[in-house]
Amino acid sequence: MANHGLSGLSEPLFASFAERVAATLFFTFFPADCRICGFPLIRVSRLPVCKSCLMALHPLRGTHCSVCGEVLHRSAYDNPNEADCPESRCLLCQRVDPPFERAIAYGSYDGGLRDLVHLLKFQQVRPVAEVLGRMLAGTIANLDPAMPVGTILVVPVPLHRRKQAQRGFNQAEMIARNAVKRLSRPQRFELCRALLRRRETGSQIGLTRHQRRENLRGAFAVGDPTRILKRDVLLVDDVFTTGTTASECARVLLRAGAARVWVATVARTLKIFDGIELPENLSPDSREEESADRQGMAAEG
Repeated sequence: MANHGLSGLSEPLFASFAERVAATLFFTFFPADCRICGFPLIRVSRLPVCKSCLMALHPLRGTHCSVCGEVLHRSAYDNPNEADCPESRCLLCQRVDPPFERAIAYGSYDGGLRDLVHLLKFQQVRPVAEVLGRMLAGTIANLDPAMPVGTILVVPVPLHRRKQAQRGFNQAEMIARNAVKRLSRPQRFELCRALLRRRETGSQIGLTRHQRRENLRGAFAVGDPTRILKRDVLLVDDVFTTGTTASECARVLLRAGAARVWVATVARTLKIFDGIELPENLSPDSREEESADRQGMAAEG
């Protein structure tokens, strides 16, 4: 019986050939472009982002505040070598402690990383949560040595029920779930929906730090305080912007009985001035407003 020259093909080779043919046919009839750069995708994937865009994503570099994670600059210190100390604090954290122990993020909220977050939040491309989860897992792993022994409660920042029903999911919880299962010791981290969002809040875009805090006042609550009583909590969100949401959630958790709160996010907004990250060039009025607002938070907490 004739084998038509196919007997020399191994099954894996034939399967690979069939996959390439199927992919070619798929993209011939259903062409797709990368949602970030617009370049045509050449492989079948649930994630509509090309490999080049994914490879271009990188973690934060440089020296950062050991508490809030803000970029540190040598010119802000009388002794420039202080900025390189692992326990260095930004000027704001030197003045007043935030309600959380430490905030850490994977990358800067711009470029491809911002596009990925938007794909998940606003275009409901759920496979993006797996990519962001891997990033968050690495961030949590870096934070792990600084946290106490024992089980850590992982608490996602909640959405209001109407917003979650509209979106179909809470992106912070999706990312957190994907992150925890990728950790080397997933049993150390317990996902917990401890926080509730009691009311919808207006957009935070364009608001000052003080206005953001007023916008969030009373928005969060702990459903069952016994679940977090004397427990160490890792608060998780997609983006750390000014820290207002993280601070408000941390304060609510502490008031309900949590022992300590850490914060981990996929991305964070870095302070930018004329294309250069120079938080020390903020106006005196802006600095006083930030300091007064955090002092107010400390006094209330």
